[in-house]
Amino acid sequence: MKAYTDLEQSKKLAEILPIESADMYYHPYPNDEDWYDIPNFGEADLKFNQLPCWSLAALLDNIPQVKLDSIMQYDKKLWRCCAYFASDWHNSDWYDNLIDACVKMIVELKEKKS
Repeated sequence: MKAYTDLEQSKKLAEILPIESADMYYHPYPNDEDWYDIPNFGEADLKFNQLPCWSLAALLDNIPQVKLDSIMQYDKKLWRCCAYFASDWHNSDWYDNLIDACVKMIVELKEKKS
C-alpha cells in the first residue's frame, strides 16, 4: 500500500493545499529536472525547490469530517474516502489504496469550494 503521495499527486496538491500541511518533501536531483523517488520527512523548503509530499495522516488532516470505507472485491481490498462538506456526504471512487482515495477527495472538495 502507498504510504505517501507520488510526484504527480504532490504537484497537484501543492497547488491547492498549504505547503505547511505536508509532512514530507521530494528533493530535486542536482540537474533540477527530475526528483528523487523517495521523499524525506520534514517540511519542504521552497528556496531549495523541494516539492511537498503528504503522508496519509497529513492528508486526513486536510479533509473535514472524514470517514474511510473499505470493501472486498474479488479477493482485493478497495478503499474510498468520504467527507462531510456543505451539509452533505461526498464519496470518492473506490481505489486499491487510501492515498489515491484521499487525494481525489481533496481535489473534489477544492473544486466544490471554488
